[in-house]
Amino acid sequence: MLDRERCLLTTKDFTILEVMLDRRLSTDPTMAPLIRRKLDTAVVVFREDVPVNVVTLNSRVTYRVGDGEAEPRIISHDELRGLVGFTLPITHPRGLALLGLQEGQSIEIPVNGGGVETLTVEKILFQPEAAGRTMTESRRAGRRLRLVYDADALPVAVSNAEFADGPDDPGPAAA
Repeated sequence: MLDRERCLLTTKDFTILEVMLDRRLSTDPTMAPLIRRKLDTAVVVFREDVPVNVVTLNSRVTYRVGDGEAEPRIISHDELRGLVGFTLPITHPRGLALLGLQEGQSIEIPVNGGGVETLTVEKILFQPEAAGRTMTESRRAGRRLRLVYDADALPVAVSNAEFADGPDDPGPAAA
């Protein structure tokens, strides 16, 4: 497990934070120090090497604030329309703080009005990098698509000549 201040970031997540710092958030008194802290303490890994218990972008996690109840969220790049209440963007201090943490790891962040709040990652429910590795491993293991319907295996259709009253479909003449 990483020490309290360390986080693991994929190369992509690290680059996104660098861009966020370079752009509009470099002067934000709440976000800029948190982004700098993440970048300064990050261990950067390739997406293939990130452990399954680390929060990455688009991970679905449960976390808690202080001693509160655990809440599930998707850590997203920006607020996603239509998913209000389901996402926690990294443009929000809590989303940014959770990025790169491992299950069980906590971080303290400042809150408006002074003081700090402690966020703890309870569980990683889904991590896109792990899901990608699982699919790749399945392909390597020889798992292929399974045929569930084969039109060629059906019996040959009965010809219209076998109908006593004529064809089943009278065609355009019936119109």
